[in-house]
Amino acid sequence: MNKKTEHTYEPWLNWAVELQAISQNGLAYTKDVYDKERFERIRKISAEILAIKTNLSTETVEVLFCNETGYQTPKLDTRAAIFKDNRMFLVKECEHGKWSLPGGWVDVNESVYSNTVKEVKEESGFDVVPLRLIAVQDRNKHNHPPYAYGICKIFVLCKLLGGEFANNAETSECCFFALNELPELAAEKNTKEQIEMCFRAKDSENWDVLFD
Repeated sequence: MNKKTEHTYEPWLNWAVELQAISQNGLAYTKDVYDKERFERIRKISAEILAIKTNLSTETVEVLFCNETGYQTPKLDTRAAIFKDNRMFLVKECEHGKWSLPGGWVDVNESVYSNTVKEVKEESGFDVVPLRLIAVQDRNKHNHPPYAYGICKIFVLCKLLGGEFANNAETSECCFFALNELPELAAEKNTKEQIEMCFRAKDSENWDVLFD
């Protein structure tokens, strides 16, 4: 892993995330009514920490940060690396006009493979076949700003089959870019270092999957 791309954050974020995970896991498994009260209080404290540090209301933080049940695990996010003539395929986000690798959250009824195909189709109209994994990364070690929950980003090298851009609610256009002409990237989704990683993987016949 390239240490230069890691971000370091104030310890309060890690504390809040860990407290939230401990409380959620405890609420999922304990049968004792008094322990449930203690875990609810721990969860409340984690939300209060985030509220103070982010200037959001505790109620808003609880909706965003404390609304899940069951054992706390990271979310999965797939990103498709697609190339043509040594140029990378990117989509332009409607929300802010920046560019990213097509991808998104892995739905509960999808695998990493099928979700990669689905997200490319939904965000661009193009069809792809996933070929191999490039990397599995802890998002908060590579992307900014940090999120208050764990995310595993899975980069997948894909083969382009064909298609044409289809209007959708998430992206406004798509294009192929050379490494030296990248547009403004949506850094919360993919950084220049991650794009460079995908180019290296494309050019390597014996790529070793990177993982944190």
